Amino acid sequence: LDVYGSILIRSTRHHMNSRSLPLCAGRLKYGISVDCNETSYELSVMYEEEIIVYFDDKEDRVIYTLPDFAAPIMIPDLIKNTHKGGEFCKMALAVLNDVYGRAPEDTVPPWSSIYPKTETVVNIKNTLICHVTGFFPPPVRVLWSRNDVNMTEGVYVSPYYHNIDGTFNVFSALAFTPEDGDIFSCTVEHQALQGPQTRMWEVEVNVMTGAFFHHSKGEN
Repeated sequence: LDVYGSILIRSTRHHMNSRSLPLCAGRLKYGISVDCNETSYELSVMYEEEIIVYFDDKEDRVIYTLPDFAAPIMIPDLIKNTHKGGEFCKMALAVLNDVYGRAPEDTVPPWSSIYPKTETVVNIKNTLICHVTGFFPPPVRVLWSRNDVNMTEGVYVSPYYHNIDGTFNVFSALAFTPEDGDIFSCTVEHQALQGPQTRMWEVEVNVMTGAFFHHSKGEN
């Protein structure tokens, strides 16, 4: 297991001395919790609300709650450095509050676009990219189709990236070999949308280059 990955930020505790944040590594849902006060401090990593790693300030050591047969995990530097004391805990908390305190309070719908990685030529391998941005909170679901047939092979989804306004963006890519008249679509689902948001891209027969158009259902 690896807790490094994109951070899906949604504060669940707002006390000035504590913050709890969900994280995501691949498809596994993790969380990190920071709690500091005058007499004790605690940093822990959770998996689906179960603590799997935490720092015991009384014993001054990191404790793993996973069984011996479980796969080893990589823990964030926040946990590793907790032994430096309460001041480090406060510093870590300040960083989390500063970086993630700007997250929007309400849900924000995404905007998506679709385009090829390189110039499109019929029967030459290429990659279609669907960029989804400006949404909050994660996650979004991205679905691909080719001529109205769902595509699952050759699909890549990036980690979530932060925008400066506190929203997120993500890339999904589809490896494909275009043929005359192919129509591809990228459909995005998010809780802030009234319905799926679909972008479509067509391989033109005559000029052998891609033409972009979009069709959206339920955009805000």
